[in-house]
Amino acid sequence: MLRAHHSRSPRRPRHAWLYALPQASLPHSVTCNGQRFEHVATFKHDFFAATGLYRGRDGLAVLKLGRQHEVLSLPGAWIGELLTRREVRIYTLLQDLPGIPRLIGTVGRNGFLHTFVPGHALQRDARVSDTFFDELRTLLAGLHQRHLAYVDLNKRENILLGQDGKPYLIDFQIALHLPPVGWRRLPPVRWLLRRFQDADRYHYLKHKRRLRPDLLTADESRELERMAIWIRLHRWLTRPLRDLRRRTLRRLARSETVAPAGVADGRPAGRCASAANRRAGRRA
Repeated sequence: MLRAHHSRSPRRPRHAWLYALPQASLPHSVTCNGQRFEHVATFKHDFFAATGLYRGRDGLAVLKLGRQHEVLSLPGAWIGELLTRREVRIYTLLQDLPGIPRLIGTVGRNGFLHTFVPGHALQRDARVSDTFFDELRTLLAGLHQRHLAYVDLNKRENILLGQDGKPYLIDFQIALHLPPVGWRRLPPVRWLLRRFQDADRYHYLKHKRRLRPDLLTADESRELERMAIWIRLHRWLTRPLRDLRRRTLRRLARSETVAPAGVADGRPAGRCASAANRRAGRRA
């Protein structure tokens, strides 16, 4: 059961419907499994969820609260409940894999907590060990063996470089889980899962080529070029919609009266999260 405690409510944003939480801020504290967690920093707050750093008796944790706010005067909490159930199931499925944060527990019907991973998001100029990409490949293979596709590996901020030098994956909100049961056994569904897994592989190789080109084999280089044709086609088809979305969000941001934590000063949320992550690592 969720017990959330809010400090004095801040002024509501002009476009409050854009944010997952009605108060446009994470709760001051929550209780999970009998332990109280206090808010430290907000990583990200968008339409679907708000994510922040919390401190509990046993250390730091990350809280993710799914959407609770209405959408165009219609109930919207079901969106957060659905996405939270999916993501909790995926975290539970992956708990035996290295590189996956430990699931602490659910927070109400729209949220959950997992352990905080000291480190920072993978940067364009990150220096990684000779074994980093071997470990990331093994982690992805573990996902794929469980009939999962990560889907969002193109975003470097979803790959954490731990203080121990190892890779970690977070944020399974749009991950695809299609176990071969019922209608999911149909050939078109198996083909779809393989295509998304191939995209995971492509983005893995792309990051490896950028950060450790000295470790990219000739076979991997050929594989990367072969898969790039389909990725470029996908980008060509989806770019108009993506650009329209970005322009619309920028216009709304310019007319906003309040900048909720996690979307401040116009920076991408991933950069805000990475900065907060580094600060938290220093405090830990």
